[in-house]
Amino acid sequence: MARQSERDERSETRDSIDDDGAALAELAHSVRSGRPIEPAEQQALLERAALGDRPSEERLVAANVQMVIGLAGARKDKGLSAADLVQEGSIGLVEAVRSFAGSGATDFGTFAEDRVGAQMDAAIAAEAASVRDARLLEAAASDYERTEILMRLELLRVPTEAELAEKLEWTIDHTRYVAQVVADATRRHDDELLAFIDPDANGFDHADDERAEFEE
Repeated sequence: MARQSERDERSETRDSIDDDGAALAELAHSVRSGRPIEPAEQQALLERAALGDRPSEERLVAANVQMVIGLAGARKDKGLSAADLVQEGSIGLVEAVRSFAGSGATDFGTFAEDRVGAQMDAAIAAEAASVRDARLLEAAASDYERTEILMRLELLRVPTEAELAEKLEWTIDHTRYVAQVVADATRRHDDELLAFIDPDANGFDHADDERAEFEE
């Protein structure tokens, strides 16, 4: 079963990567670059963009969208979708356009690629950290539930927060936080189970409340 699960996960990952590749190809095909920007015109546009001129900014961004798509394609298997990568890269591109004139850099192409790539990489790192934190929290919740059950059986009562913290070798604050996560997850599960068993339960409660209010 474990091997099958791993194969399914790898298959889903490959499908996701294939979908991202197709999305990037479609986006690249749909983008219609305007006329090339000559060096002198680019410098003037960058100077105006730095002063807040929106048309100049939009012209520069439109002329460099293909670069964003290319950098997104090189990162499409790093944990973010093609759409997210392009969105993050576009943020980096806009920042590059606005800040180049005062940066002291001499080559806008290199400057923009660095900013776009950095923006994408930061987003990828943040997503990876979020996934890692979620997995750690899931493991902590599992440890908490198992320990709480074992201590109930051992003590023949509900263990205190301090007892659980000592057993788990956690701080009181961390124990309290994980306990709240477990309680919230249990409540959501119970609500979903009730909705599955009796989809009209909430509707009946609401109708009863309205009827009582009307009778008053």
